[in-house]
Amino acid sequence: MYDTFRMMAHYNRWANRRLYHCAGKLTPDEFAADRGVFFRSMSGTLNHLLATDRIWMRRMTGTGDAPDRLDAVLFPEFAPLVEARAAEDERIVAFVDSLDETALQTPFTYRPVTNPRDITQPLMPVLSHLFNHQTHHRGQAHAILTGMKREAPSLDLILFQRESGMGF
Repeated sequence: MYDTFRMMAHYNRWANRRLYHCAGKLTPDEFAADRGVFFRSMSGTLNHLLATDRIWMRRMTGTGDAPDRLDAVLFPEFAPLVEARAAEDERIVAFVDSLDETALQTPFTYRPVTNPRDITQPLMPVLSHLFNHQTHHRGQAHAILTGMKREAPSLDLILFQRESGMGF
């Protein structure tokens, strides 16, 4: 199972780089405009993903900054958001690369932002959620780009596998 999570961490970084490359072609007004998705804009969507990754990484590692809101806009401007996203992706890759099968099965306790009560579960399903959550909202960001008739990257896992050799 460890190899799957390692692949997903590397895929996550790859997909974010591709998405941010295309999102970087938006004007500041286009980046901030309400497009009807759950977190309204490209800015809101990408900031939500960074915020939730920081929340989960703080829970799992005990370190790092984490907002107390799921809709926190940590970086309203694109350039610092790109830098922060890249750093968080490296942090996620390093964390997952440091794990082993035992760590994936080890339970830990955390408190959700939306319903603060203790929840204990193994790390493996939490990592599954983290990567699935990224995919879900990257899909919304992709829809923003395609809805604007802008370049939108292929984010298919199989393309990543073919390009990287991971998963073969």
